[in-house]
Amino acid sequence: MATAAWYHRDISRVHAEDLLARAGRDGSYLVRDSESVPGAYALCLLFQRHVHTYRILPDTEGLLAVQTTQGVQVNCFRTLEDLVLGYQHPHKGLVTPLLYPVPRDTDTGDESSGGPNVIIREHFQYWYPFLSVVSVSSTAGEVIGLLNDYLFSELPLDIENVHKGATTLCHLKRTLGAACQGLNSEIDLTLSSLETLAKVFDHPSCTLTTTKAQGPEMEMDTLLCKISALVSLLSSLEKKVLKALQDAVTNHNLAVQPNPPPPEPTPPSVPPVKNNDRPLPVHSFQVKMVRYGRQTVSVDVDTGVLLFDRKAGSFGIERVPHDRILQIVKFQSSPAKVRMVVGSHHNTPREMTFESARKCDSFCHLLQLMRTRHCQRSEPDMVSVFVGTWNMGGSPPPRSLQSWVTSCGLGHTPDESISCLPHDIYALGSQENPQGEKEWTEHIKATLRSYTQIDFKQVAVQSLWNMRLAVFVKPEHESRISHVNTASVKTGLGNTLGNKGAVGVSFLFNGTSFGFVNCHLTSGSDKVLRRNQNFVDVLRLLSLGDKQLGAFDISLRFTHLFWCGDLNYRLDLDVQDILKHVSKREFEELMCADQLTRERHKRKAFLNFTEEKITFPPTYRYERGSRDCYLWQKYKTSGVRVNVPSWCDRILWKSYPETHIICTAYGCTDDIFTSDHSPVFATFQVGVMSQSNPNSGIERAWIELEGIEAIVKTASKAKFFIEFHSSCLEETRRSSENDAQGCDVPGFLKLGWSFKHLPKLLPIMSHMEYLQDQHLLLSVKSCDGFESYGECCVALRSLTGASEQFETFLSHRGEEMGSIRGRVRIHVPKDKRGTREKIYEWFHLEKDDKGPGRGSVSPAVTRVPVNRSTVVPLKLTTSSYTNPAYFIFEGVSVPRQVEEALPQRRDPQVVWSGNEALQLPKVSSARPGFDRRPCRRSDFTEIEIPAILPQCTPSNDLQTGQNSSSYQLFPAKKPSPIPPPSSKVISHYQEQTAKPRDKFQGKNTVLDAIQPESNVRNLYMNHSAIIREKCRRNQHQLHPERTNPVKTTKAPSAFPYTPTHAAHCQASVPWLVDQQPPPPTGDNSLTALQIAKSLSEVDFFPTETRGPSITSQRPGYRNGPSVHGDRGYRWEKEVSVLQGAPETVRELLSSLGLQKYTLGLRLNGWDDLDYFSGITEEGLCAAGVTNPSHRRRILENLPRNWN
Repeated sequence: MATAAWYHRDISRVHAEDLLARAGRDGSYLVRDSESVPGAYALCLLFQRHVHTYRILPDTEGLLAVQTTQGVQVNCFRTLEDLVLGYQHPHKGLVTPLLYPVPRDTDTGDESSGGPNVIIREHFQYWYPFLSVVSVSSTAGEVIGLLNDYLFSELPLDIENVHKGATTLCHLKRTLGAACQGLNSEIDLTLSSLETLAKVFDHPSCTLTTTKAQGPEMEMDTLLCKISALVSLLSSLEKKVLKALQDAVTNHNLAVQPNPPPPEPTPPSVPPVKNNDRPLPVHSFQVKMVRYGRQTVSVDVDTGVLLFDRKAGSFGIERVPHDRILQIVKFQSSPAKVRMVVGSHHNTPREMTFESARKCDSFCHLLQLMRTRHCQRSEPDMVSVFVGTWNMGGSPPPRSLQSWVTSCGLGHTPDESISCLPHDIYALGSQENPQGEKEWTEHIKATLRSYTQIDFKQVAVQSLWNMRLAVFVKPEHESRISHVNTASVKTGLGNTLGNKGAVGVSFLFNGTSFGFVNCHLTSGSDKVLRRNQNFVDVLRLLSLGDKQLGAFDISLRFTHLFWCGDLNYRLDLDVQDILKHVSKREFEELMCADQLTRERHKRKAFLNFTEEKITFPPTYRYERGSRDCYLWQKYKTSGVRVNVPSWCDRILWKSYPETHIICTAYGCTDDIFTSDHSPVFATFQVGVMSQSNPNSGIERAWIELEGIEAIVKTASKAKFFIEFHSSCLEETRRSSENDAQGCDVPGFLKLGWSFKHLPKLLPIMSHMEYLQDQHLLLSVKSCDGFESYGECCVALRSLTGASEQFETFLSHRGEEMGSIRGRVRIHVPKDKRGTREKIYEWFHLEKDDKGPGRGSVSPAVTRVPVNRSTVVPLKLTTSSYTNPAYFIFEGVSVPRQVEEALPQRRDPQVVWSGNEALQLPKVSSARPGFDRRPCRRSDFTEIEIPAILPQCTPSNDLQTGQNSSSYQLFPAKKPSPIPPPSSKVISHYQEQTAKPRDKFQGKNTVLDAIQPESNVRNLYMNHSAIIREKCRRNQHQLHPERTNPVKTTKAPSAFPYTPTHAAHCQASVPWLVDQQPPPPTGDNSLTALQIAKSLSEVDFFPTETRGPSITSQRPGYRNGPSVHGDRGYRWEKEVSVLQGAPETVRELLSSLGLQKYTLGLRLNGWDDLDYFSGITEEGLCAAGVTNPSHRRRILENLPRNWN
């Protein structure tokens, strides 16, 4: 089976479609493992630019058959080779015969996760250090020699046999048989001795018939049989002897009856004290209050009273009970200030400013704890979770780990007044842990007991080699824990060794599902793609949570998923530069070079996971015994290895939308020196649901689906259906086949389901409070192979009411697959619509219209959830999210922004000052090709579109093309028509798109043709857009008679978007305009074809160019990585003014009079200005710049010298 090049094992569906798209010929085919049925296969066949997928299922006898159309005779085959050979003939039920096999992708390099050569190389690298230190002169020298010969001589042969489909390792069996020859005689002698002992206690002995072994397989089978018999005999013999001794003792006790001792007096019973009712001291805070000046505010948690000491003599101390505090308001721009509403909402609020943001967070935490203790509720609304990760480096831990579990050290740490308060849940992951499970868990429990006086209960512990994950809860929560699951995944050495991999624990806390993952990914600075693949393997192979959610990866199986471990992502920066930034505590600059941050922004790993802002130094690689210096040179037998200081140890999380979760701490310890890694910790406040009871009553709630549309990244023409999963539903429901389908853009398929094709969903409970906390999991599956093409999660909280619209993205195997949206109506009986305020809803966040200040924003404040508004085409909110290709199809335009209402997010590199573009300093880099801009999604494969203010409704913001390629699920009532484009413009676009894509074209995609209204400003312009705008304005001032080239055509440009390196990009529409609004200039969006190219990474060249696409809007979204790119990059250096600097390599060379070298540099990959800034003299020579003076002139004028 595996000898054929067309068999691709477990590659993803998307990868298979990409390979077939590259092949491009009708009849191209490949076979892969099925994603829906274990043990089945999927036959993927290309015909007329569409991929057709057929399931290959085995029957009870192991015969393989293809599921074909109805009426076609089913043919059975014994092997895949026979099946493929049989379907190479026509009229067999397929759309076309199997003509051209598509081989495996061989251009994988060192980052490949498969292939015999890679596995052999990894195997040698892993085992050679162990074999090299073993003394061959020892008693096991002969066995070590046999193993050494196998690893270096016969292992490649076994791997090659496995690659060809072998199911046994003949060379390994031969080696083991030779190594275990002496065991046969030893086992025979031991068995005969044990049989004699068994006869003493009348135990039946198991006699083995000795057969002469022939060949290595028979010899190993005989040996294993003897070992099994020995184990069975030892186990049963111990039980037999124990029973005989117990009988003897019992008979002796019956013969001699001693007088019973007098009963001891029982001590008086003391009622147990609840752990959460432990007395707490009164904590005081110094604050400044409006009208009253400086005061002392004390929180008495035990009595539930807030004390205000005004120190004025006549006023005395004011006591405010907890039930009179109606609301606490926190400020995003002022994290050290809160506003408190006391008594009535009509009273004047009390504004208090604390000494620091930490003191303010501590005060709010104590208020929340006071409210929880005195709320008289049987079930909690919120729990506190501690997550820790530590690579122990193979060394035993210190006697106390208190600084780790109390979150003391560096970074965002809690105030000392609350640091020793116990958390409800502790999840501690470790790597390279030399201790066993029992020893490690007892050590943790002893540490927790030493400062909390609570005996925490162990939920579960899971190990994989030296990886451990232990979870503990308070004793009072033990009865609330259920459905505990554990699992592990190996990712080392071709997913066969457990030196790398992941362990996981999951459980239900009342009605809330929790998942915890601890992983150790591939090491090495250059193994970024391998680490990404490790993450994907863990995501789809770790078997945790509800088994009915098998179609979803673990990122969608839990309400809250916490992911920690030694992720091993490094910093792509020179060691000396890293040390310089660390010494200055410039961590934000270093995050630009962090591999994990870049991969998340490129959406290649940890899609839509969240990580708190890092404010602590890199946790690897320290000198053991201190934390004074980094030991970045590692001496190994193969040579010196450079391990630059990096944030290898990380903690991320992903939660369902519209749930409550706040990261209250994220840092590392500074007093645990036994390892070269520092322990990392993070704490969270997490909202939880109560246990649900089935419906009682006649009238029930139901969920009505009025219509759903989806855009899926695929080249298939199959029909699709949607599966609906949720813990609130009585059963899993399934829709009918889609009744609308279109494919106007290659690589994307638009699907639609009307009301009558969608099921009616019945929840198990009808209370509004219960339904608001529930979520629906949707999976879009094909009708041919029943494989999932995308999954998503939809929150019901914002859908309770009239007909509401939802929209979100689709993902599969950690990759974004498209978008989905629809309308939902939830019907709730009138008598069950009441709700109550949750504990965490006591706090509210007030956003400043001017956005956050330049100071550091408290992470606890930024995590306060805000309910997401519903999204409609004409009014888009900043917290919604869709795939960029979605709005291209839908025809939704980009509303404008008002200058006075500045968005919270702005590009940290560039600002406008009057008519000047101010360039902020960049991080210097010694490595060529290092992108020193802050990592934003527009730097990679996605398009960043400005955020939209919901209250701004432009007058002419919806434009609909006259062609049929523009889709709209909910069209506007009065769309503005777009005149048809001129043929000259379209032919010009065809000429541009017919050119091959350059090497770095997909890395810097810019939306540079949005027309704002009068007196507006877009703050999301990148470097190229700003320079282009400045050049345009300078040209207008020098040549006022020159008009806009778009206006001179008297027809709007159909495709005004061009990549940044295009020669005609200066003719694009300006970002900033004069006071008079310009007339309409047509489509201002990226074409859907370009979107399809950037998302699918496959070059499609359709035979027919469609009409103009529509202006698109890409709002920000809540849990994605770009949220965390917003929160920093503060620069305190002096800015410099850019005076007409070039924006492309061609413009740079033209300004120097060296444009003749443009073609040579472009052919060598130096076509992007940001990458070109890192070129060296050797690179210029290789690109054909032979004149030394020309090379010197180019190097002296590179962009890195403009700052």
